[in-house]
Amino acid sequence: MGIFDRVKGVSRRDFFKIAGTYGMSSTLLAAGTLGGAMTAANLAQAAESQYNRRYSKEPKFNLKFGAAGFNQDNLLIERAGCLEFVRDLEERTDGEIRVEFIGNNQICGQLSCVEKTQQGIVDIYAASTQNSAGGAPYLNVLDYAYMFRSRADQYHFMYSPASQTILRDPFEKMHGLKFLFTHAELRGIQLGLAWEDKDTVTSVEQLAGTKNRVTGTQLGRIAMQALDLNPVPVAWEETLDGLKQGLIDGAETWASAVAYANMSPVVSQCVDLRFFCGTEHTAMSASTFDSLGGELQDAVMESSYLTQVHVQAANEAALVNTVGFSHPHQGPDTIFAKNNVRVAALSDAEIKKAEEMCSPEFQPQLWEEWRERINSWAGGIDTYQEIYDEVRTNPHTLAENVEPRRWWKG
Repeated sequence: MGIFDRVKGVSRRDFFKIAGTYGMSSTLLAAGTLGGAMTAANLAQAAESQYNRRYSKEPKFNLKFGAAGFNQDNLLIERAGCLEFVRDLEERTDGEIRVEFIGNNQICGQLSCVEKTQQGIVDIYAASTQNSAGGAPYLNVLDYAYMFRSRADQYHFMYSPASQTILRDPFEKMHGLKFLFTHAELRGIQLGLAWEDKDTVTSVEQLAGTKNRVTGTQLGRIAMQALDLNPVPVAWEETLDGLKQGLIDGAETWASAVAYANMSPVVSQCVDLRFFCGTEHTAMSASTFDSLGGELQDAVMESSYLTQVHVQAANEAALVNTVGFSHPHQGPDTIFAKNNVRVAALSDAEIKKAEEMCSPEFQPQLWEEWRERINSWAGGIDTYQEIYDEVRTNPHTLAENVEPRRWWKG
């Protein structure tokens, strides 16, 4: 389910015809402003308006934004904020920065976006931090098991000045990239069709011995091995078939990724294990950022902040209203409900059991090598303990209640 299911009146053919005239960025930005009243005629009119506004003056900077997997179908499912950022940055800078949004893996994919930004092929990218950790290993810092208790903890940390010293500064120093904003979910196990007729999972033991696809994160593998989840690196394009045929039992990812990547037809149970981060982040080349000058740099940061606030609210709503990631009741029109994906919610006691099996708090020996490595990259601070302590100052259990803060201002 995407824009074409949600907003009747515009065929895929018409959408791409309009995009061919006014550009994909202008057409996507226009589609985002129209809501439910979309027809081919008013989309074309809105796209022309966007195009005329965006091209009314020559920009000082033309930036390329490569987004893994995101296209006109799924930007309303997982609310990662890409187009909101583009729209706000162009308006905020009065067209001095123009951004060409290139989604749908056309210029870079989940594993390659980070490297193509480091190489200067794109200036900005969006991909999961876990897949990007292959090319930027410092991003593993987010993936200690059960360091975050909830999505509220994740947003609390991203808004915190502590994120500047523990995450953003070392990431920029080590990899030449500026971490701008992110969506926040926690990863679980998405079981394939072989589990369709089995009881809904209620315990960690039911998952023991299963074979599951793993992303690029090294720390995620540690947790999966400790939980006897047999991490198997499987190419993303082969994951769907593997789940359908039962070649793998499941995949570790998060709920809205299942929905936006069209995995729902081959997933029977979404097991809410919440064992480490699922963060679809947007980052920028630090050299590109440095070239902008003070006023435009401030605009990038303010647009990042506004987008982070937008994502926090929009993705929380989309999880319930669009994805159907809710238990015990799902809206009948949600993606999960239409595809018979059950949300397997584990009890607090089961989550605690999983935490005791795999987290640095209870199994420190499993993490020593990587913890020391990441700490040395961060200048000697204890990254796990610092993040663990910071998020436990978060008073909120609901992500939408977390107070936004401009993290770079301390």
